[in-house]
Amino acid sequence: MSFSRQFVKTAQRLLPSPFTLAILITFFTAILALLLTNGSGQKMQLLEIGEYWQKGFWELLAFTLQMMLILVLGHVLAISPIVNRGINYLLRFVKGAASAAYVVCLVTLVLALFNWGLGLVFGALFARKVGEFAKANNIPINYPLIGAAGYAGLMVWHGGLSGSAPVTVAGADHHLVAQMGVISTDLTIFSGMNLTVSALLLILLPALMYFIAKRSEPTLCELLPDYIAPNVNTNLQKEEGAERLNHSRPLALITAFIFLIISTMWFVNSGFALSLNFINFTLFGLGIWLHGSFHKFTQAAEAAIGSSTGIMIQFPLYAGIMGIMKYSGLIDVFSQFFVSISSDFTFPFFTFISAGIVNIFVPSGGGQWAVQGPIIVEAAQQLNVPLAKSVMALAYGDQITNMLQPFWALPLLGITGLKAQQILPYCLALFTAGIFIFGIGLALF
Repeated sequence: MSFSRQFVKTAQRLLPSPFTLAILITFFTAILALLLTNGSGQKMQLLEIGEYWQKGFWELLAFTLQMMLILVLGHVLAISPIVNRGINYLLRFVKGAASAAYVVCLVTLVLALFNWGLGLVFGALFARKVGEFAKANNIPINYPLIGAAGYAGLMVWHGGLSGSAPVTVAGADHHLVAQMGVISTDLTIFSGMNLTVSALLLILLPALMYFIAKRSEPTLCELLPDYIAPNVNTNLQKEEGAERLNHSRPLALITAFIFLIISTMWFVNSGFALSLNFINFTLFGLGIWLHGSFHKFTQAAEAAIGSSTGIMIQFPLYAGIMGIMKYSGLIDVFSQFFVSISSDFTFPFFTFISAGIVNIFVPSGGGQWAVQGPIIVEAAQQLNVPLAKSVMALAYGDQITNMLQPFWALPLLGITGLKAQQILPYCLALFTAGIFIFGIGLALF
């Protein structure tokens, strides 16, 4: 425990906010471009780098909106009435500390494989509900362990249906299509490697949480702080006239039905291919359906939109970094370095490790793919490493260090009332298990 506290203190002392980090990485990238590349037949000039940064700054606006929507709409689903009823149903399986840890971890993992925003918010709400249930029924549990179990979904999401890198490269208009073409999700998300890895995570991580809970000292949740849930389902007095349409359940269900029918046709006509646009379109329809009226759906969206602020203000910076790397030739420099130290066997491991390190500084799968993706694609092509495996190696590295990076834990900490240093020891256990699982997957396939 002393190690975890020291780790947190060191991280707080050395790491500024994610936005500040993005600015610092921008400066660092510009300096590397000045030192390592040539521009216009002579040494790269600062003004020239500024032009590259500005050019790249605007190149991922569509991608930024896609990532904001996938988080917001997942959040909208997580705070819907039907999900709340589902949480209450799952509480019947909470018999003690070990069963609580197992159930919270397993359900969170499953939902995160479907949508990372849903898994993130559901895991936090479920952990909170378990704490309240245990407190009301005098069930001793290890509440920080439950919080860590509710955060475990961030360790599997990038290999799931909303994984930024694999879903992005499956789209016909992604920003690297000229360099790598389109890679079907059959080769990434639904590959034998990823299905095996995902199955191992679903089996072993809940078992690990169960094992730790069995051997840790449970405590009553006496200090569980009050939490006010987003006010998205209150029965307000219906307005007169056209305002009634905002509260009309039939109109909302018809609209949701249209969304889902079009989404199904889209999925079939595309040859059952996933894309960010398809996922967001489907989530939009599901959100309207589960909330039952336009009024409740928009209330839920207003409650959820704050969680996407980091994406909105940071992704343009990542795009600018990508612009510097791409237009200055820095991508080629880094790619040649990877080629020089790697073989076709070791390259996925180096990609996995480097992605984990980069995620500490760029805590966003989409932002990381924007920055690191071009380097990986170039190096993988020179080493004749399958691009699909390289994409998944980045995805695995990105998600594993979420257990060390507190950026995405902020919603969970706010909802559960826990502190980062309380859940970190158990997140470290998940991190260690994940290293072995992902490493085995990359080695065997």
